[in-house]
Amino acid sequence: MMPPDIHESTREEREAYIVKTFPCISDCDNCGICAIYRGKDIMDVFHDYIEGTTTFLEIQQKYR
Repeated sequence: MMPPDIHESTREEREAYIVKTFPCISDCDNCGICAIYRGKDIMDVFHDYIEGTTTFLEIQQKYR
């Protein structure tokens, strides 16, 4: 599923996408999401995307 475009979606749609795409399964050794985002809370990482000021791709590129 592609992330909702910031110009064609609501804040709620973008937030729901992040919550669904990056669920915390409380098993850090087998998940890796926290390692990719350097231990930051996923909602903090994607805050600007959720608010509609930065694209999903721009945020992803910061963590490559």
